Amino acid sequence: MNHKLVKKHSKFLSLLLRHKPEVIGLELDKQGWTSVPVLIDKMNTAGRPIDLPMLELIVQENNKKRFSFNADKSMIRANQGHSIAIELGLEERVPPKQLYHGTAKRFLHLIFEGGLKKMSRHHVHLSADKSTASNVGARHGKLELLLVDTERMYADGHKFYCSDNGVWLTDHVPVAYLQLV
Repeated sequence: MNHKLVKKHSKFLSLLLRHKPEVIGLELDKQGWTSVPVLIDKMNTAGRPIDLPMLELIVQENNKKRFSFNADKSMIRANQGHSIAIELGLEERVPPKQLYHGTAKRFLHLIFEGGLKKMSRHHVHLSADKSTASNVGARHGKLELLLVDTERMYADGHKFYCSDNGVWLTDHVPVAYLQLV
């Protein structure tokens, strides 16, 4: 299968399932799920040829595990990172003692003024390992890696969730819990 086409479709799928399903007239339910046959039909109609094997490959090979099928692969959704109103049904979890957040150096002054904010998304995204956080942060410019004292945050009453793809989520990380690595 054409790797460039798979990557292009993965980006488009991310746009549809996380931000703008209306681009092709797609509808998501309250939990962000949509019908796989409807998605395939609407993508093909919109000039983005795709079939179930390609969709399965995108879900399987996405390095950030952004997408999930339901048990019978009749429905699909993005695991997190939405800018649209959906309810993922995540349960509160006890986080590891520390997590990481990768960012661009140009954002550090804002982060150390107001902490990590969810901005247009539902949550702040945190990673359990440095390499994942580094990969995410490097996309935005010169990488800076932040260590988050999640043990202390959790003890202080902050809530954490873990998405199906292992991304840790919280509403806000105040400056007091951040340290430059």
